[in-house]
Amino acid sequence: MHTWINALADLQARGEPCVLVTIIEERGSTPRNAGSKMVVSAEQLFDTIGGGHLEYKALHIARQMLAEGRQAPHLERFSLGASLGQCCGGATVLLFEPMGRVQAQIAVFGAGHVGRALVPLLAALPCRVRWIDSREQEFPEAIPTGVSTIVSEDPVDEVDDLPVGSYCIVMTHNHQLDLELTAAILKRNDFTWFGLIGSKTKRAKFEHRLHDRGFTPERLQRMRCPMGIAEVKGKLPIEIAVSIAAEIIATYNANFGQHDAAANAGPIAQLLPPSRRSQAL
Repeated sequence: MHTWINALADLQARGEPCVLVTIIEERGSTPRNAGSKMVVSAEQLFDTIGGGHLEYKALHIARQMLAEGRQAPHLERFSLGASLGQCCGGATVLLFEPMGRVQAQIAVFGAGHVGRALVPLLAALPCRVRWIDSREQEFPEAIPTGVSTIVSEDPVDEVDDLPVGSYCIVMTHNHQLDLELTAAILKRNDFTWFGLIGSKTKRAKFEHRLHDRGFTPERLQRMRCPMGIAEVKGKLPIEIAVSIAAEIIATYNANFGQHDAAANAGPIAQLLPPSRRSQAL
């Protein structure tokens, strides 16, 4: 069993946000003493502040803070009487402390030339990257920190394992595979952003085929193809990669706030024209 301090260290090492919950005040009879702590992540709970309805309520509050990306500490007072279904009869004050930034989860399907140019740019952002391809030999020897490579015989199977709210980028070597990945991502429809590499002609062909599969125009509008920002021109892999990364930065900033992103936008933001630069700073 992980103690709260070991769990906190492990989660921070993995870059996974969590909330540290501490009993800072106790009055009367309470299940645990002041100073007791537990750690709450999006999917796990470590240690305990006494169990029961108090812990259930604290777990709900902590996960709501994580879902909303809140970074400010929060105090909450609880009376341990009939309202919480606990017979202790005392009262307690809990401190909720968010630990670690909420990080974007990015899935890159394809380890070709553009993928190899794009992933190092994404790895410099506050995010976790899943880099997926069926061809192990296409991945470079040096993989950036924060990037996990996944070699899959059928990359479409990996769509089911993506976290809710992921940023999805499809740029494989095979148009049919691109189509199947697109269908799987749009079917889930719980992503933050989805981009497909290709031209307007490719988009039109995909829309026609996906429409035949029952996808509505409203659903298809969520697909960015061509992706990237128009102001960054060029067909070199690095030029395409910068264009895509810039759009992701703008989307990330809109979701998580410009203050936190300012320190991480870095040189990519400087490549944007003034009219778009404010979105990436």
